[in-house]
Amino acid sequence: MTSPSTLTRSAEQLHTAVRWTRAQWLLLMVVCTVLALDGLDVSMVGVALPSIGHELHLGTDSLQWIVSAYVLGYGSLLLLGGRLADLLGRRRIFLIALTVFAAASLLGGLVNDPTLLIATRFVKGLAAAFTAPTGFSIITTNFAEGRERNKALSIFTTFGASGFSLGLVVGGLMTSLSWRWTFLVSVPIAVAVVLLGMLFIPRDKPSTEGSGHDVWGAVTLALGMLGLVYTLVSAPEKGWGSVATIAGFAISAAVLATFAVIENRVKHPLIRFGILREGWVARANLSAIGLFGSYLSFQFILTMYLQSVLGWSPLGMALALLPTGLLVATSAPFADRFIEKFGAPRLILTGLTAMGLGYVLFLRVGTSPNYVLDILPSVILLGIGFALAFPSINVQATAGIRDSEQGLAAGLIQTSTQVGAALVLAVTTALVSGHDTGAGTNSTVSAAAMLDQYRPGLVLSAAVAIAALLVAASPARRRRALVEQPAA
Repeated sequence: MTSPSTLTRSAEQLHTAVRWTRAQWLLLMVVCTVLALDGLDVSMVGVALPSIGHELHLGTDSLQWIVSAYVLGYGSLLLLGGRLADLLGRRRIFLIALTVFAAASLLGGLVNDPTLLIATRFVKGLAAAFTAPTGFSIITTNFAEGRERNKALSIFTTFGASGFSLGLVVGGLMTSLSWRWTFLVSVPIAVAVVLLGMLFIPRDKPSTEGSGHDVWGAVTLALGMLGLVYTLVSAPEKGWGSVATIAGFAISAAVLATFAVIENRVKHPLIRFGILREGWVARANLSAIGLFGSYLSFQFILTMYLQSVLGWSPLGMALALLPTGLLVATSAPFADRFIEKFGAPRLILTGLTAMGLGYVLFLRVGTSPNYVLDILPSVILLGIGFALAFPSINVQATAGIRDSEQGLAAGLIQTSTQVGAALVLAVTTALVSGHDTGAGTNSTVSAAAMLDQYRPGLVLSAAVAIAALLVAASPARRRRALVEQPAA
């Protein structure tokens, strides 16, 4: 809960110039590079999917698992990863997880077996489930709340969004050589950051607040989230009404309910549910689900359509989407100023509006699109929307949260991001599979049929973004974190 004294200190900091030490800048660059690497990895592999499918003889359902396996590992352990970083030490968790990420990247670039390839993606997701919230909480515990933290978080989250957006271009370049380079390129970067992290990430002491060993809480949380995300990503293949899917949801719900009972009874719970009673935290998490869920699904459809149907090369598609990445990347130096001037909620509303409009405009695209008239407007709107909304959502999600729970708050927002992505992508895949119209022998007929097959997924992306916009625009609770208000 945000106390009056905290709000007063934050108000004073808003009007104080941000001056960081050399050590703070180096620390920020280390953790920002890792988040950018996470984003880069996700989008690079997305561009490479058609090439992977061609070489390893994989269909659309199997290719989805190369994306979903990462989301499965990432989304299932984010809450646990963030909280364990609080309890066991952020520096230690961060460096160990990044080392595992590097090893899995190397193995993924060398294997030929599709099952093993998907397994390496799962392991990378598990590693990222620890590096992402830990890096987030390293920043929030080393930069004072207010303008200083807003600036650091804006740079941090914009690095992640930039990595995700620019990964389309890097992925196109790497795929033109071989899809394997979309895995291998991460290895030297991750190894270098591990070495730099050993030098520049300050040693920290594990939190003593709530440090009791909530073993059963940790076990039930991990199993419940793993079951939930697995059920979500496998539902399109098994059927939403199948016995396996219904049983998966039921078992996951039962395990998570057990976790909730445990957390309400133990002296030192792994997760304090009261954190969600803060109005701005819940709204930020719901906004994150809509933002990332709609965008990842849109990218999945767009990648397959432009490359497989229209015959665009990976590099050509990546360059066509370059404006999105450039808009996100170049916004980093100004994101904190925008948040300070306009307030996080206004920027979230503006960003989600731009993204929803971008999806709607893309519905006009036909079988022979004109890039400037049909594709570029959506690309620009998506870049503007992501640049405004993504850092603002992350700043809003951690405002007013005490240091001992920053890892938890970071894990919550990133879990919302990944579980939202898994849910929307799973529904999108189900819609696409359910509208399989087939493809004729004539290329024009084939493109038209495939566009009809993909259109329900495009409509879903727009609907999800608009739903998130409505949630963000709904009346807020009277008590708020200061970061929600623009500076006077």
